[in-house]
Amino acid sequence: MEYVRLGRSGLRVSRLCLGTMNFGGITEEPDSHAIMERALESGINFFDTANGYGGKYPGLTEEIIGRWFAQGHQRRDQVVLATKVFATMSDWPNESRLSARHIISSCDASLRRLQTDHIDLFQMHHVDRDTPWDEIWQAMETLVVQGKVIYVGSSNFAGWHIAQANEAAAKRHFLGIVSEQSVYNLLIRNVELEVLPACRHYGVGLIPYSPVSGGVLSGVFGHQDGARRQSDRAKPRIEAHRPKLEEWEQFCSELGEDPSAVALSWLLHQEGVTAPIIGPRTMGQLTEAPFRALELELDADLLDRLDEIFPSQGGAAPEAYAW
Repeated sequence: MEYVRLGRSGLRVSRLCLGTMNFGGITEEPDSHAIMERALESGINFFDTANGYGGKYPGLTEEIIGRWFAQGHQRRDQVVLATKVFATMSDWPNESRLSARHIISSCDASLRRLQTDHIDLFQMHHVDRDTPWDEIWQAMETLVVQGKVIYVGSSNFAGWHIAQANEAAAKRHFLGIVSEQSVYNLLIRNVELEVLPACRHYGVGLIPYSPVSGGVLSGVFGHQDGARRQSDRAKPRIEAHRPKLEEWEQFCSELGEDPSAVALSWLLHQEGVTAPIIGPRTMGQLTEAPFRALELELDADLLDRLDEIFPSQGGAAPEAYAW
């Protein structure tokens, strides 16, 4: 496993991040624990979760992770733990978004569920346009001083939000955002317009989620049981992109590589990308494909061919839509 710095910080994380969104909602607790164990044994030290994950009720995923940490054997010490704040946790008016009150109370609640005394990366799950940055950074500074949070990240921010947040933090002599978690894959390349350029400028590491577009880039036509093709969520996207996907799977077949591995490898070749998030629902999905992606080299000709199959919007803004 290769380890790299998270953005401009000195923190080193694995080039694959284990996503836990399915734990508790789809994946039962014993299987979730087994997946985390296998990931750690394989060298993945970067785990991502959120206070709103759990399916059955918000916070369940963090509880499952906390019970795994409680088993000991330095599990917590070996993991770079990332969670998030923003989700609505109850019907009461201050139990969501990014007020200072909710940031601090949400952090304390996550710490209890996760059975730990600190969060390595505390991420804002969405931008809150109603809360001023001075209030947000005051709350984050308090948590850092208390030792409850080490680094702050963002998720689903636009490029100008990253700029706004980090400029506001700099005025307070605070480190600011060191990572941004965005949807990014061969089918959805919007972040290349402004988010990626902003990340590169500010030294913010990009953590792509949905790297295989919910399984659509994993080989839907060659998959034996056809489950990926038949899911209600996947079918409209497959039909909308059928010619591209057929060409994509032919490309991977010619390479002799698993489509999932190629999709992940393509992300790892993008400047500014730290670690794509893999979110296995079963142990079987924690296959060799993600680890093969770490070894797979795509030369300039192969990358150009992928740009032909899945064109970007033309690169960074404003060149993508202006002269």
